[in-house]
Amino acid sequence: MRSALILIMLACVAAAGCSVAAEPPLTAPATVAKPTATEPWLTYEGTTGPGTGKHIVLIAADQEYRSEQSLPMLAAILARHHGFTCTVLFSVNQNGEVDPTLPIRWDQEGATHNIPGLAQLADADLMILFSRLITLPEEQLAHITDYLDSGKPIIGIRTANHGFIGFNYEVDGRSVNFGEDVLGGAFREHHGNWHADSTRGIIAPGAETHPVLRGVKDVWGPSDVYRTFAKDAALPESCTPLLLGQPLLGRAHDDAPNPKKIPLPVAWTRTFTGNGGTPARVFHTTMGSAKDYQCADLRRLTVNAAYWCLGLEDAIDPTSSVAYVRPYTPLPSGFNYEKLGVVPRPVSACR
Repeated sequence: MRSALILIMLACVAAAGCSVAAEPPLTAPATVAKPTATEPWLTYEGTTGPGTGKHIVLIAADQEYRSEQSLPMLAAILARHHGFTCTVLFSVNQNGEVDPTLPIRWDQEGATHNIPGLAQLADADLMILFSRLITLPEEQLAHITDYLDSGKPIIGIRTANHGFIGFNYEVDGRSVNFGEDVLGGAFREHHGNWHADSTRGIIAPGAETHPVLRGVKDVWGPSDVYRTFAKDAALPESCTPLLLGQPLLGRAHDDAPNPKKIPLPVAWTRTFTGNGGTPARVFHTTMGSAKDYQCADLRRLTVNAAYWCLGLEDAIDPTSSVAYVRPYTPLPSGFNYEKLGVVPRPVSACR
């Protein structure tokens, strides 16, 4: 019976059509991202809106899903349409270029990453993290662990649940796994077919009235579903599931659901308490490739989550704009950098 209901829900969502096909026109860029020679990051000054006076720091440091393209796009939306001032930090190479091609320690012994500007987390109201298996110098990692101890909120996107190699952080004398303990689940395997299928979002039963889902109707993306818990287990009770991800048979929005793959959670909320003793609101989505974010309702889900994390859920407007501020044509996911056209770029080229 439950399987039949899920299939009916999927058919209804598919009939609605994905928001990607009906993208609203670009908004005139009243928000300017300004990198300088001494500040290798992007700053988007907030305009008027519910987010006025709030500072969001977004960290783009993955090698596969083009966070260096998606996070500046999201920052511009949060600033221009919602009033948040946003700073986007990047993993850079020795030349100061944004470089998703840098090796990780699994590939090169001793590999270390560099994210200039992490000290700005001290003044941030929200951290949005999209990293993958990075290793930071102790002085840079300390900015992140200090933030975790502050009780301020966190959004983790896709590979953030396996965002670090060498995450030296303890709470009450116990080592903390960022994915499991902070976000509520760490990558275990590709439940979907990696780079071969896509994901349709289904509102989790009982979550229909959650403020993060306000105005969210049709979520689809070409990335696959992650499994973040053992096959004989479930999402931890500390997490509130918001969205389930149904693997499809192909990479198009209207493809049929894969009958051999059950839907698993792809977005949820929880809290995390660091050494400061103050619980922080946490939102995690395992969707979030740059191509996924061409879906307007995935952008809305993430923007809504920023409001919720900051205690602004009463200000979430289901009709507020999540339109692009600048043209957005992200590259595909993957590691075949030469074929995909992924090369190191100046920070200014990531606007």
